[in-house]
Amino acid sequence: MKIVVLSQNPNLYSTKRLVEAGEKKGHEMVVVDHTKCNLVIEKKKPSIIYKGQEITDVDGVIPRIGASVTFFGTAVVRQFEMMKVFTATESQALVRSRDKLRSLQILSRAGLGLPKTVFSNYSKDVSQIVERVGGAPLVIKLLEGTQGLGVVLADNQNSAESILEAFNGLQARVIVQEFIKEAKGADIRVFIVDGVVVGAMKRQGKEGEFRSNLHRGGSANIIELTDEEENAALKAARAMGLGIAGVDLLQSARGPLILEVNSSPGLEGIENATGKNIANHIIRYVERNAE
Repeated sequence: MKIVVLSQNPNLYSTKRLVEAGEKKGHEMVVVDHTKCNLVIEKKKPSIIYKGQEITDVDGVIPRIGASVTFFGTAVVRQFEMMKVFTATESQALVRSRDKLRSLQILSRAGLGLPKTVFSNYSKDVSQIVERVGGAPLVIKLLEGTQGLGVVLADNQNSAESILEAFNGLQARVIVQEFIKEAKGADIRVFIVDGVVVGAMKRQGKEGEFRSNLHRGGSANIIELTDEEENAALKAARAMGLGIAGVDLLQSARGPLILEVNSSPGLEGIENATGKNIANHIIRYVERNAE
């Protein structure tokens, strides 16, 4: 089987692990930088040109699309779909997952628990926004932020209003969310492949840091999910239409609250924390579907 991994960097941990897992099972693994593809669109014969050659005879695609190149990366995934090639992450699901506001609306409609969230069109009534999420402390997130960047904790009413006014003045789109104190700077990452939880870890922010991202110095340990947490994560992945998903949730007094559903979750943290071969689960998912 010929499997393409769409990745800008063949040396990234996740990319290397997918190639390694696929080759171990006898597949031809090809890493393609999606930003360097040319898409040829014509009647009944869509094609992709990479490094001057047409990409042919592909059985499956595993997209690893960075947030900064979502638009073009999604176009490449869509082109493979037009070529009747199975993609482990569908183009529409990828687009949905990258729009934080749309994601929250989809999750809310699915009946999932969420931190109370407010989004406005640069409203001047910032004090009312603060009140709507239960007052300070609260969390302010840039809609385009990733890996904990563009996320601010406002400790009190004055700082919350000042930060919102500053973002509004810069015409930066933000969402405002309630701060879940009982989570104590930790969240849970649930890794899902083809409707099954294949790994879960609890990420704890470093001392004095409310963000738990491993890129920001957080630590991770394996965790056994409750039935409620597992069901919430699986329901979130289904609602977003993702075959591969990293669902981030908070433990709160009112049950699990979904923070975000990631369409290109990294493998390094989850494999190191759980000791599980997550890459192999992804290859098996492609094998089952790329007939």
